[in-house]
Amino acid sequence: MEVYLVGGAVRDELLGYPVNEWDWVVVGATPEDLLSNGYKQVGRDFPVFLHPETKDEYALARTERKTASGYKGFEVHAGKDVTLEQDLERRDLTINAIAKDADGRIIDYYGGVKDLENRLLRHVSPAFAEDPVRILRICRFMARYGSMGFSIASETIELMKQMVENGEVDALVSERVWAEFYKALNEESPWLFIECMRECGALARVMPEIDKMFGVPQREDYHPEVDSGIHALLVLKEAVRISDDPEVRFAALCHDLGKAVTPEDILPQHIGHEERGVDQIKALCSRIHCPNSYRNLAVLASQFHTKAHNAYELKASTVLKMFYSMDAFRKPDRFLQFLNVCEADVKGRKGKEDSLYPQKEYLRKMLDSATNIDTSQLGKIDGGGEKIAERRRELQLNAIKMVIASYKK
Repeated sequence: MEVYLVGGAVRDELLGYPVNEWDWVVVGATPEDLLSNGYKQVGRDFPVFLHPETKDEYALARTERKTASGYKGFEVHAGKDVTLEQDLERRDLTINAIAKDADGRIIDYYGGVKDLENRLLRHVSPAFAEDPVRILRICRFMARYGSMGFSIASETIELMKQMVENGEVDALVSERVWAEFYKALNEESPWLFIECMRECGALARVMPEIDKMFGVPQREDYHPEVDSGIHALLVLKEAVRISDDPEVRFAALCHDLGKAVTPEDILPQHIGHEERGVDQIKALCSRIHCPNSYRNLAVLASQFHTKAHNAYELKASTVLKMFYSMDAFRKPDRFLQFLNVCEADVKGRKGKEDSLYPQKEYLRKMLDSATNIDTSQLGKIDGGGEKIAERRRELQLNAIKMVIASYKK
């Protein structure tokens, strides 16, 4: 029985990138061999075991044979006769097909080390096309490593395009799409995930609501980048600078989805895109099964971002109504997320990256003041809950008016 460190741990160690998970492949063993040594089996489709102490994953060397469409259509063979070279051949990218033995020697049958040096994402074999999840993974790798100068080999891009054209990508299930998209949102350059998906054609099939934004014009005096899709990516890029919160990043990407369905006769204006975006966001979130918190923040960002931009022109009553519509008093942290999205929106325009966004602090002060009103006398009001609520709103309104007045001095 021989054990090798494989995959991401070897790749990232060679790159000098932080290693968080260690995966191992076992050659020349049976499930019984591992079980007898205290390993716990966790894999259902193929033999994967957890080390009794480190809890690292140990998988028996295996081969795969395509038997049906989709990422589940495989027949797996794991036996003592499967070699390390055969196991590594079934992996997606050459940089993930590098192994290290117990003595620290690098084993590289498919040129992964050279591709790391050349900053190249390249598929190991034509078997790459058998699993559509690999399209998502390679796009996620661009989100992670794109800032390090990585690009995708031309032959791999062509293979990805063929997979889309052949309908293989249509077999992706929502849970896998969201799992990879979520990971991409947490990477250093998540906009590269979208760019990669679009380049190979998968974005139109998997997340058409986002894809439809590209090519839709905006007023150049407001948006020097003109293209709505490019604006969405710039906003996402700014959101990364502002926050490491994936919910903020998702909402930043999706806040203008309503522009994708603006009637052509009013272009390049987008009057009413705020409300049109609500259905687009809900459709996207339903399609990819993202958590409700992501959907809710994105919807609020779509509905209210222009109001936030115009904060200095809003009446106190309008601000208070907005706070209640957004449930800002009960969910102040979400309101702060919303303000981060709005800031990213203003900065996410070509040449406007260093723009100031004082509306953020202005609205925060109004919410803080309206939240911290003196409520000690509310319990003494006659007339029940309705009268108390009415008086609470009066106090909140006055608090907001005081902030507005302080800014006009």
